[in-house]
Amino acid sequence: MRNKIAFLIMIIFTIFLTGCWDTTEPQRMYYINAVGVDFNDNQYEVYLQIINFADLAKSEQPNPDIVPTEVGYAKGKTIEEAIFKLYRSIDQKIFWGHMRYLIFSVRAMENERSIPVIDTFIRFRDTRYQIWIYSTENSINDVLLATPILKNSLASSKLSNPINPTKQESFIEPINLRDIAIGLNEPSHEISIPFVDFNKEWETAEGQTEATTFAGISILSKDGFKGIIKGSAARGNQWMHNYTNQAEVTFKLDTNERDYITVTLDKLKVKVKPIVTGQQIRFEAEIKLRAKVNGFKGAVTTKELRDKIVTEVKKEIKETYEEGLKLDVDIYRLSEHLYRSNVKAWKKYEANGKIPLTKDSLSKIDIHVDKIYLGNKTFEETIEE
Repeated sequence: MRNKIAFLIMIIFTIFLTGCWDTTEPQRMYYINAVGVDFNDNQYEVYLQIINFADLAKSEQPNPDIVPTEVGYAKGKTIEEAIFKLYRSIDQKIFWGHMRYLIFSVRAMENERSIPVIDTFIRFRDTRYQIWIYSTENSINDVLLATPILKNSLASSKLSNPINPTKQESFIEPINLRDIAIGLNEPSHEISIPFVDFNKEWETAEGQTEATTFAGISILSKDGFKGIIKGSAARGNQWMHNYTNQAEVTFKLDTNERDYITVTLDKLKVKVKPIVTGQQIRFEAEIKLRAKVNGFKGAVTTKELRDKIVTEVKKEIKETYEEGLKLDVDIYRLSEHLYRSNVKAWKKYEANGKIPLTKDSLSKIDIHVDKIYLGNKTFEETIEE
């Protein structure tokens, strides 16, 4: 009798413990991949990019009938109101845990709407700190609907996963929500966000296509939007942080002014040293890197290459630094270096969280080309020591 009662109790508890009654099945949810935010006529304009996971695991012969993404759009006095309006037209529950990036229009940033939106997603329990942040002057809708090269899955696009493409060319450092939170709360309370544009130089048999590209940096401070540094004017930023995996410089040699040579630079190690002398604060940058030379014509010496590399990298660092000064931006976060090494001096000289900078504040840039490597040597051209 006792065994029967124990068996019945076990059966009853088993019934109540099995299953996840409050869990929604995966096929009954929509998955947010990206959110775009614009601001117009005193209202938020919100775009939700819903990704089709049937497209994510496609085979070598993808199904042309699969719709890779749809973008929903709504307006609201707050971003939350706009999102709740979108909920009304969505057939299934929205899952936010796979959200990969958030893109702002420059107009939204100029209207000081980016900080409240970022704060919303940081506080929202379903999102993660690894959400990438971008800005653009293009239509948000066009960016979210842009098809990756070879019609690849949107989940592996440049904006969804910026780490892979930046391993080969580190022009712009990707920034996520965690970086934003740290950068805006520590000196100089400014942070650079990748600026996205379209590259229209790709074509298929069906005609011209557009691919998203990193075309510069937008600078955001705790007090609002500071401006954009575009194109070659932003190149110096890649030489002033250790994130850079690989980048290039192209120049003419003095011995052959007709032909250009491109040198690949990697293994960057950057050290910034603040120097406080009386009322003056200066910063000295020491950069160590390695060079790889693949294609060139004629006889070249390592001294010629080193001198040209140093000249070009210095020029790009100074150009970007001066572009930052025009926007009243501490583009290389020099204030943070002083804060880390000499907080007493930082407290004495800081104004609104950063050290006042001039063109001469970055007083010294030492660049050391540790090694120069050659690719596979086929022709007679050589590099002489």
